[in-house]
Amino acid sequence: MSSQKLNVAIVGLSFGAEFIPIYQAHENANMYAICQRNEESLKQIGDAYNIATRYTDYEELLKDPKIDIVHINTPPFMHADQTVAALEAGKHAACTIPMAMSVEDCRRIVEAQEKSGKTYMMMETVVYSREYLYVKELFDKGEMGKLQFLRSSHQQDMAGWPGYWEGLPPMYNATHAISPTLAIGGNEAESVQCIGSGTIDKSMHAQYGSPFCIESAHIKFKDSDLYAEVTRSLFDVARQYRESFDVHCSKKSFEWSLIEDDGHIIHTGESPERVEVPDYAHRLPESIAHFTTKGVYDDENTHLSFSQGGGHGGSHPHLVHELLDAIVNNREAYPNARQGANITCSGILAHESALNEGKKIMLPEWTLANGPKASAYAPEAELALAK
Repeated sequence: MSSQKLNVAIVGLSFGAEFIPIYQAHENANMYAICQRNEESLKQIGDAYNIATRYTDYEELLKDPKIDIVHINTPPFMHADQTVAALEAGKHAACTIPMAMSVEDCRRIVEAQEKSGKTYMMMETVVYSREYLYVKELFDKGEMGKLQFLRSSHQQDMAGWPGYWEGLPPMYNATHAISPTLAIGGNEAESVQCIGSGTIDKSMHAQYGSPFCIESAHIKFKDSDLYAEVTRSLFDVARQYRESFDVHCSKKSFEWSLIEDDGHIIHTGESPERVEVPDYAHRLPESIAHFTTKGVYDDENTHLSFSQGGGHGGSHPHLVHELLDAIVNNREAYPNARQGANITCSGILAHESALNEGKKIMLPEWTLANGPKASAYAPEAELALAK
């Protein structure tokens, strides 16, 4: 393993503090700086983890020549501008989901990454969760046979979350559900069709102009006979929190449990059996392996996204290692900028489809691995594509 050390800055410390001790323990990272607008919180976390370099101003942070990586954990509406600014400042950029809130902002990020040559990684937890790693391992070994269909869902009650979430179109934040359906077979989304069902409380309609309670999309894979069905809800649905994916194959199929901790199921032919999904800490450097089963906060202070998601399936140290290993070894991280855009735009355009009674919408070609450069597309063309 390389001994190279990269100076990391974490921006946004509510959820972002979950990653501080992982970076501190990793051989290729120096947990150098933190950034938070709230000075009291900044001081508290900086003192707790002995981090001397602290910023309340993001623009000032980007001027620091010592910073190699900016890991962004701020509210979704800030992701695009902050990611583009980091890449343009010559920093590697990692950002929590969603990548951005519009097709055009996803394009801006892809263009900034292409121009900068720096690493970008969308820090999508599900494709590093133990459930995903288990199914991916079975599939890659050939034990599951041919992929035939994928189904996923992310059902959540976001009542009580910060106000900028209220009324969010469900598919705008669907990467947890979309990403595993594409990643299992290394596929890309080609087109989407989506239906909206039910209505959320009218008080939440105005902020995003969306009435839908549930959105359910079919995603067509490029150069494939496969589709995925993806369902997302955020408000006014009685349902235990669930991030799930089902993988239907010719030899074996995997189905997520209906109730948390009830046991996932493997079907071999017509014979089902409940399985205990193993942990995948053995794939990590020993210094951070224990973080697959241990979060940063205690049960009373854990961030909602972490507690509702059941600890994100032990994914956090895998995310950190993937990012650092990709930079050190000069390779692409997964999901990279185009992959992140393909995943995120699938959800954004699915909502546009729902607003148009299920109209089929194609994914932009610049979200595809072999597509043209993002800079070749004018914003006006992208906006027209989404209509």
